[in-house]
Amino acid sequence: MLLAALSWLSSSLLVFVCGGKLPEAEVKIDVLHRPFLCHRKSKYGDILLVHQEGYFENGTLFYSSRINGDKQPVWFTLGIREGIKGWDEGLQDMCAGEKRRLVIPPALAYGKEGRGKIPPESTLTFIIEVMEIRNGPRSHESFQEMDLNDDWRLSKQEVKEYLRKEFERHGYPPNNTQHEQMVEDIFAKEDENKDGFISSREFTYKHDEL
Repeated sequence: MLLAALSWLSSSLLVFVCGGKLPEAEVKIDVLHRPFLCHRKSKYGDILLVHQEGYFENGTLFYSSRINGDKQPVWFTLGIREGIKGWDEGLQDMCAGEKRRLVIPPALAYGKEGRGKIPPESTLTFIIEVMEIRNGPRSHESFQEMDLNDDWRLSKQEVKEYLRKEFERHGYPPNNTQHEQMVEDIFAKEDENKDGFISSREFTYKHDEL
């Protein structure tokens, strides 16, 4: 479900026409609803609980979290290319309860290859509602709390324990299977040297690239 790499490489190539570079692809953002009270705004590294609807350019719905699957909102970690790059750009500075429309060009979605039912070179529209925002394993605020033995590196057990505490802190029962999957995804993509730890350098360096 979670964590991919931290937005380091652009998903599109630089294109030059008559010696000049074309403008980079951008996400079009429309705020559909914003709550009156906003206690915090989403930032890179946060875990967001979101409902989503995805549409093709012709208006055809291809996915809805309220219709498909278990009809529940899903957890998404912002800023680490867990999903498409357009989400990382379009879901910043959101409040819990806010709803946005994101129009995402192919270069920030699934590009020339497409994916599953998404054809190549598809511009996609998403209606996304943020239900909840939590500190995630990638936030600077969380690193010292996660590093239980103060050795400036994170073990799988330390990250898993942090996730368990966060779920309990917000009134959710621990989900051992989900936590293990989250941890495996984190280490598969963040542990560059595959030594079984996320070093302080790996953590901080990647976060600064966001």
